Amino acid sequence: MNLPSFSTTLHISTGSSQMSSKMITMSRITSSSSSPPPVKTSITSQPTSLPIRTVPGSYGLPLIGPFIDRLNYAWFQGSEDFFRKRIEKNQSTVFRTNVPPSFPFFLANPNVVAVLDCKSFAHMFDMELVEKKDILVGDFMPSTKFTGDRRVCAYLDTAEPQHEQIKNFTMDILKRSSTIWIPTLTTLLDTMFDTIESQLPSGPVNYLIPIQKFNFSFLSRVIAGANPENSPDMAANGYIRMDRWLAVQLLPTVPITAFQPLVEIFLHSFPYPHFLVSNDYNKLYEFIEKEGKDVISRGQTDFNLTKEDTIHNLLFTLGFNAFGGFSIFFPSLLSALGSADRRIQENLRQEVREKTGSGLTFRAVNEMELVQSFVYETLRLNPPVPLQYGRARKDFNLSSHDSVFNIKKGELLCGFQPLVMKDPKIFDDPESFIADRFMNKGKELLTYLYWSNGPQNGTPSASNKQCAGKDFVTLTASMFLAHLLMRYDSVTIADGSFSVLEKAKQ
Repeated sequence: MNLPSFSTTLHISTGSSQMSSKMITMSRITSSSSSPPPVKTSITSQPTSLPIRTVPGSYGLPLIGPFIDRLNYAWFQGSEDFFRKRIEKNQSTVFRTNVPPSFPFFLANPNVVAVLDCKSFAHMFDMELVEKKDILVGDFMPSTKFTGDRRVCAYLDTAEPQHEQIKNFTMDILKRSSTIWIPTLTTLLDTMFDTIESQLPSGPVNYLIPIQKFNFSFLSRVIAGANPENSPDMAANGYIRMDRWLAVQLLPTVPITAFQPLVEIFLHSFPYPHFLVSNDYNKLYEFIEKEGKDVISRGQTDFNLTKEDTIHNLLFTLGFNAFGGFSIFFPSLLSALGSADRRIQENLRQEVREKTGSGLTFRAVNEMELVQSFVYETLRLNPPVPLQYGRARKDFNLSSHDSVFNIKKGELLCGFQPLVMKDPKIFDDPESFIADRFMNKGKELLTYLYWSNGPQNGTPSASNKQCAGKDFVTLTASMFLAHLLMRYDSVTIADGSFSVLEKAKQ
């Protein structure tokens, strides 16, 4: 969806005894209370002379078809092979299939129309064609008891009045956080890396837990204005409480090929009751309520939200969207850096050090074209949220690269992004990680970088469902990578661990 880009001018205080205001620009993070009207994508609005074709594929026999597809998806084939094999079988990137979970213990309809190329997938961003009510993870929706008996913003359609209130509130939070963003990130990253360095003499150090601790502390401060250090429990256990809350909601939908058939029997057969993590959620709620008073007050006074709606949506944004997303994305970014040849790592390091002569700033990061391209390529191959869904708002014609399909009102579209963004008609050598893919003329490919429920060159607004923190994510990831390359002359990463961190020579 090619929406116009907005630029928000932010004042950042710098200096120590004498504070001064410095003007910087951070693109496309806006808190405008008035939303642009829904915009058709350039793909979906184009007339087409392609042949009309019946959507191929089958849902199989009742109960048996969904059950077989569930086993293939989560066990025998795994999610990517599951979709690949059906593309081959149907000779189409658009086809009918089932995605788990399903009957008998889930009141969810597993029937979907898979859309697995860039052109067909883009229809899910057209809010005139699709709705997003209660389909964050498909037809299955975790109980609202996980979120304080509320349908938080992620489950609201753009046509629902509260969607605009909450989406604008979320974008306002991100805009305001810019004043503490960089100093908070660099201070906490230094603490994390100091701890990892102290452990390296004993052997490689796994970075998954350190990253989760960093994520919880950083995101709590910049999103909710809540400092975990003011709560001993949150400082020690906040990230664990968040992990448990997320896991109990999402386990029924996550493919796990190991430990089968135990996983299918005990983890994928029924939804989990919220009481398993109610204590964790209540502790997180109390933490935000006590420490995030300024942000909560803005939600109430500036956006007319109740205190409870404000806190529950803050927690979902913090935990589900931000903490959950970064806990997947940062390890993917480090894995990509560890797999890159030394020439790429050196080119990245050289660019970072050339652009950060006066320190790490938003302006410096915006000038790091290779770093940003590296981040984009990681998102292309390893999007934090692999599946996106959209329900047909009306009958319409959906186009792939080679055919047109009639979609009926109420049908559920499902896109598996790791395959969509390997579309060979859009990306050259789509299976390979190419660090500079999105540089120079390659910037045109940002139109097809869909990880945020919209194109990377799109603009989140209350009239669409694109991730409010789209630019927050890519800028934070770029700063994470830049900070690492400023701090170290050499980094060796393998199997989820740091084995060598050679400090930069002063």
